[in-house]
Amino acid sequence: MTTTIELSFYPFSDTYRELIQEVIRKLNEYEDLRIIPGPTSSVVVGEHDCVMNCLKEVLEWSFAKHGKSVFVAKILLDYDPS
Repeated sequence: MTTTIELSFYPFSDTYRELIQEVIRKLNEYEDLRIIPGPTSSVVVGEHDCVMNCLKEVLEWSFAKHGKSVFVAKILLDYDPS
């Protein structure tokens, strides 16, 4: 089943732009997923288990590397925005 997540990242840092770009680069490491960056959020599209594993791993990585921050995720099943 295809899952689409709209993901926004709000780091508590003056260097927020660099941190957001770093999270997008991290998302792009997942070859099985399609990442569509936008001006206020990024869209992650792929097979459900892959998308959810990516989300879990990126959140853990970000919190370990950047500390406190806010992620907002909207999850939609069986939808491909292409």
